[in-house]
Amino acid sequence: MKLNDFIKEKRGTVRLTQPELAEKAGVGLRFIRELEQGKETLRLDKVNQVLKLFGYEVGPVEIRKDE
Repeated sequence: MKLNDFIKEKRGTVRLTQPELAEKAGVGLRFIRELEQGKETLRLDKVNQVLKLFGYEVGPVEIRKDE
């Protein structure tokens, strides 16, 4: 699952709007929008601020050769 889809799914599960998520995570609304739209260049510290609300963080993942 891609990060943007994961964030959208988690946000929907807890029934938060994008502005509510931005406020709770301490990031800007524009950042949340870009994150959910799949922008490829984002600050990892801010991504982790958002993920922390759901009990996750970004970390190294091995790349599978078959993908």
